[in-house]
Amino acid sequence: MEDRNVNRMSSGMSDVVLGCVMPYIHDSKDRDAASLVCRRWYELDAQTRKHVTIALCYTTSPDRLRRRFQHLESLKLKGKPRAAMFNLIPEDWGGYVTPWVNEIAESFNCLKSLHFRRMIVRDLDLELLARSRGRVLHTLKLDKCSGFSTDGLLHIGRSCRNLRTLFLEESSIVENDGDWLHELALNNTVLETLNFYMTYLEKVRFEDLELIARNCRSLVSVKVSDYEILELQGFFRAAAALEEFCGGSFSDQSQRYSTVSLPPNLCRLGLSYMGKNELEIVFPYASLLKKLDLLYALLDTDDHCMLIERCPNLEVLETRNVIGDRGLEDLARNCKRLKRLRIERGADEQGMDDEGGVVSHHGLIALAQGCLELEYLAVYVSDITNASLEYIGTHSKNLNDFRLVLLDQEERITDLPLDNGVRALLRGCEKLRRFALYVRPGGLTDVGLGYVGQYSQNIRWMLLGSVGESDAGLLEFSRGCPSLQKLEMRCCCFSERALAAAVMQLTSLRYLWVQGYRASGSRDLLAMARPFWNIELIPPRQVPVDHLGEENVVVVEHPAHILAYYSLAGPRTDFPDTVIPLDPEALVAE
Repeated sequence: MEDRNVNRMSSGMSDVVLGCVMPYIHDSKDRDAASLVCRRWYELDAQTRKHVTIALCYTTSPDRLRRRFQHLESLKLKGKPRAAMFNLIPEDWGGYVTPWVNEIAESFNCLKSLHFRRMIVRDLDLELLARSRGRVLHTLKLDKCSGFSTDGLLHIGRSCRNLRTLFLEESSIVENDGDWLHELALNNTVLETLNFYMTYLEKVRFEDLELIARNCRSLVSVKVSDYEILELQGFFRAAAALEEFCGGSFSDQSQRYSTVSLPPNLCRLGLSYMGKNELEIVFPYASLLKKLDLLYALLDTDDHCMLIERCPNLEVLETRNVIGDRGLEDLARNCKRLKRLRIERGADEQGMDDEGGVVSHHGLIALAQGCLELEYLAVYVSDITNASLEYIGTHSKNLNDFRLVLLDQEERITDLPLDNGVRALLRGCEKLRRFALYVRPGGLTDVGLGYVGQYSQNIRWMLLGSVGESDAGLLEFSRGCPSLQKLEMRCCCFSERALAAAVMQLTSLRYLWVQGYRASGSRDLLAMARPFWNIELIPPRQVPVDHLGEENVVVVEHPAHILAYYSLAGPRTDFPDTVIPLDPEALVAE
């Protein structure tokens, strides 16, 4: 009897303690693990979880989310696969936000923050959100979304008076007028972050931006479309607390930009179409800058070097490969605190005819030796060696996200394959959670692909392009990667049979996307069929690509896609004509 009382008291105390501790567990992985311990822990997780991220909107349903998590305060929902950002997924593939908004309006009384990414949002969805959640909504992010217009944003501006964050970056918005920003300026006094960068909205008025700055004293981050910088001087004077600004443009040729003065607390900056003549605006603030976005700046290699030398506190840099090896060497010498570096491929390959405008193994070696705090590295390179990857593995011990694409313009790369370099990088960078390697045929052999599987113990997301030589390499790869949840592959030589076998061996896999593979009529894919596993096929299609005008439109052949993922909601019902659901029962019946 005494033992039973002790056990009952011990169990009761455990529940009390757990009830106090559970709200302080914020990491989603820790939450997921705790909820699997027992029914009581599952219930406590459901009662206390404040934020949920759904990586694909078809993996569950709105009512299932509501039944489990009734007290959510924050929801992030992703729609179209990541490949949609590169126009690889048909526009009508899906990812409609409407059923989620309907459930949110009806049931989630505590919800204050919404983040929709790569989803189709209608004006009616925004109107319903404004009407049902307008008084309590603090954050609304429409991230790379489409389907709505400024009429929908007008409802948000009028009704969401407690909005701290409005994020629209890279969304495709039909612009009817600029009244939405005027309404936001009139009705909001608590805005902290406003972002409509890369939306190409042209009818917004700079007077409304000034009014927002005067009314919202806590405004710290603003990213806009192509405002003329000279028109923003009133805004800069009013936004005394501003720490981040991105966008604007330099279209006035009268050379009056020397009078431009930026807010005193600015430490994150990105000025579109900034050239050599406008660098004088940035120099007085350079020593304070922690983040620089130069993706849309008109700077050559020398300009990059001149600016980098003045930025000793830089932590984040985004730019194009025109930065060159010399720019990376200057980063290594001057920016010891650098944590994130993203180097995109120039749209027109500007600077590639200049010897300085090339990123190669030379720059990567200098970077690895000089920037020891680097956590994120995404880079397009023109040349690469095993030794440079080994340097990264030796010195970049904090790296948790590594992405490398080998460009095609350099034909004479002498140090392929990269098997040993990739092995050294993966062995040395034990904190890696995300890994992308896009090379060319012969860039990574079956042996190297086996190394990727063997030494990717903690990697959860992976993108592989043009890797391996045969199905044997993929199968060897799939014997490892115990933590891999999302796998994306392009331009690989693997058969459908090998892909299906690999999926069955990757025990943690929740999502697979493949474009470019050896098709065999879909039947071989049935080997990976199982409960709750949806398989979709996107047939080959021809896509017109506009190269600087109608006369230069080129038709590009897109190979077939495979998209497969776990779903508690079962097969989706909104398939467009461009997608074929792979139904195992239907195929067997043929």
